[in-house]
Amino acid sequence: MRPIGIDLFAGAGGLSLGFEQAGFDVVAAVEVDPIHCAVHKFNFPETAVIPRSVVGLTAAEIRLAAGIGNRSVDCVFGGPPCQGFSLMGQRALEDPRNGLVLEFVRLVAELEAKTFVFENVKGLTVGKHKAFLEELVQAFDKAGYAVRLPWKVLDAASYGTPQRRQRLILMGAKKGLAIPDYPLPTVNPADARKPVPGLPSGPNCAEAIGDLPDADSFADLVESDSVRAGGFGKPSAYAAELRCLTNEAWHRGYAREWDPSLLTSSARTVHTGISRRRFGETEPGSVEPISRFFKLAPGGLCNTLRAGTDGARGAFTSPRPIHYALERCITVREMARLHGFPDWFRLQATKWHGARQVGNAVPAPLARAIGQAITAALGGAPTRPEKAIRLGDPALLYMDMSDAADYFAVARPNGRRDRKSGAKKRKQHEIEAEQIRSKVANG
Repeated sequence: MRPIGIDLFAGAGGLSLGFEQAGFDVVAAVEVDPIHCAVHKFNFPETAVIPRSVVGLTAAEIRLAAGIGNRSVDCVFGGPPCQGFSLMGQRALEDPRNGLVLEFVRLVAELEAKTFVFENVKGLTVGKHKAFLEELVQAFDKAGYAVRLPWKVLDAASYGTPQRRQRLILMGAKKGLAIPDYPLPTVNPADARKPVPGLPSGPNCAEAIGDLPDADSFADLVESDSVRAGGFGKPSAYAAELRCLTNEAWHRGYAREWDPSLLTSSARTVHTGISRRRFGETEPGSVEPISRFFKLAPGGLCNTLRAGTDGARGAFTSPRPIHYALERCITVREMARLHGFPDWFRLQATKWHGARQVGNAVPAPLARAIGQAITAALGGAPTRPEKAIRLGDPALLYMDMSDAADYFAVARPNGRRDRKSGAKKRKQHEIEAEQIRSKVANG
C-alpha cells in the first residue's frame, strides 16, 4: 500500500521527509554523523537509524535493522559526497575520494531496489566533471540499472521553495521497469523573469517567515532554542501549511504529535550595535558590504542556504542571511521555513549544527516532487496514513558529539586539535551546546 524507501547519507532527513510526504515508508536511514543521527531519530522515530558509514555495510544488515525481511525495496535515495573530477590518467570513479559513490551504486544493486535517486551538486554537470557523470551512468548500467537521460538540474524554487537552490538529480530504475520522469515545475518562482503560463506564483521570503514571532523578543532564547510563544502572525498559505493548519499539510506523510505553541530551533544571535546598524542600512536584496551577508528581500527569494564546514575541516559557519525587516541574521527556524521544513521538524539545538543541517538538506518540497515522480513510475497510488507519530525524546536535540556517539554506541568522529597545546579547541557550537545543556538541567 505504501512503497518502501531507504535513505543513504541521510543527514537530518530532507529527502526522508519529502519521500515520506510523497507516500513512502522510509524504513532505514544510514548516516555516519552521530549528531545528524540523533536529530533524525527525533523527527523519524519509527525509522531505523543506522549510525555508520556505508563502507562495508551490507544489504542484509540494512534489511535486518529495518525489519523488512525479503520485502521489495522500491527506492534507494541519497547524496553521497564526491570530488567529481579525475586524477591525471585515472578514471574519476577510481579516485579513492569518490569511493562513496560506488558504495551507493553497490547498495542500490545489493538491495535490488526497483528505483534510485542520486542527488548532488550542480557542478558535476559542467566542464570536465561531466566525465564523472558519464562514468556513473556506466556503473549503474553495469549494475543492471537504466538511467533517465539527459540528466537534469532541478531548482527547488520551481517546486514551491522560497529559495534558489539547484541540485543535480539522477534517477533510474532496474532494467525492465519504467524509468521515472523528472517532475514538472509546480510554481513560478517569486522572482521569475519569464513566468510559465498557467503556473501559480511560488512563495516569497515574507510569506515564508513573516508570521513568526521575533526571536529577539524572548530573553530565554539567549540560552535556549525553544520557548512557548504567542504572537504568531497571520500566516500565508505557505506558512499555514508549515504550521500544519491546512488539511493537506501532511500530504501523504504521517501526522506528528507536537506542540504548535512552541517556537523551536530559534536560539538568538547576539549582534553588536554596530552590526545591527549596518544590517539596518543595507537595502533588501543586496549584500551588506562588511560582513558580505545577503539581506533578504520580502518579495524575493532567499539565496542558497549553505552548510559551512564540519569539524574535520575547521567548523566554519556559513553566513546566515539578514532578515528583511529586522536588524539581525535569521534564526535556524527561519532557515528551516525557507527550506520547506514544517514547524514540527526540529534541528539540533545549537545554531552551528542546526544551520549546518538545514544547509546540507534537500528542501522538502523538492524532495516531495521527486518522490512523487518515483511513485508515478512505480505505478501505485500510496495510501494516506491514518495514524499519527509521536516525536522522539527532545534530549536527542541537545546532545553534543560525544553524547550522541555514546548514545548510538559508536566512536566519536575525530575533531581538529589546537597545535600549540594539543588540547581540543572549543568551537562556538560546543560553547552553545554547553550553555543549552546547563539551561535545560537547571530548569
